[in-house]
Amino acid sequence: MLAPEEMFDRPIGGENKENEIPHWCGNILWILVTLVQKIITRYRVHGIENVRNLQGVSGGVVAATHHSFLDVSFIWCAIRPTQWGRMMARDTLFKKNRLIAQLMARCAAFPVTRDSADRTAIKRAAGMLRNKEIVCIFPEGTRRGKTDTPPTLHAGAALIARMGKAPLIPACARNSDKVKEKGRLFFRWPTVHVFFGKPVFVKWFDFLPKEERLEACVWYVMRESFALQEGCAPEDVDMAALFPDSKDYAPVFAGRMLGEGQV
Repeated sequence: MLAPEEMFDRPIGGENKENEIPHWCGNILWILVTLVQKIITRYRVHGIENVRNLQGVSGGVVAATHHSFLDVSFIWCAIRPTQWGRMMARDTLFKKNRLIAQLMARCAAFPVTRDSADRTAIKRAAGMLRNKEIVCIFPEGTRRGKTDTPPTLHAGAALIARMGKAPLIPACARNSDKVKEKGRLFFRWPTVHVFFGKPVFVKWFDFLPKEERLEACVWYVMRESFALQEGCAPEDVDMAALFPDSKDYAPVFAGRMLGEGQV
């Protein structure tokens, strides 16, 4: 049997099919988890074409909000069955239990050391993008409101996207945090909606000073993700309140169009 460490650098679902991570375990788990989630939460997926359109063209960094541990399963299941979401997960999850580590690796996850410049994880993720795979990252670094660690924006998602020459896709799993709310004893089963936004490219931020481009890119992408989460316009998201320790780029982007109509 392959060790989890042997699968971190193997491809899955990308351009290179040689020596791929075996699909059978991940497919079985996807069917089981998706079935349970469909029955219990009736979850719906919106904007998946923004991920599908990258298939065979380029990789992509799915940058999602993080309110619940269930965000991972909802987003991962939504990306299947035609693509694999390679989840960047904190390294401690791979160290707690060898069976859990084995299952996570077979579902295309790989480790990152949190709160550090993990060069191995960054290079690994960039390589996946160059192989036209989908890498899923939670730039806040922790679940919002579930730990004592305040959420902060990490520019690593934009760095990986730049290195892998791939766009970032804003994403969220709306209502996932309502399944098990803090302080409540019992689970609830609201309808969960998984959203994927339109691609955002790092090159759009070249008008900014070089040292701010990556940070501003992640700020912009996460504002898009929170807009999907809240069902509002990006301009109505109060990023200063969400990330009080990060620079607020709202004045920079006010009235500025990015993308095809960039000015």
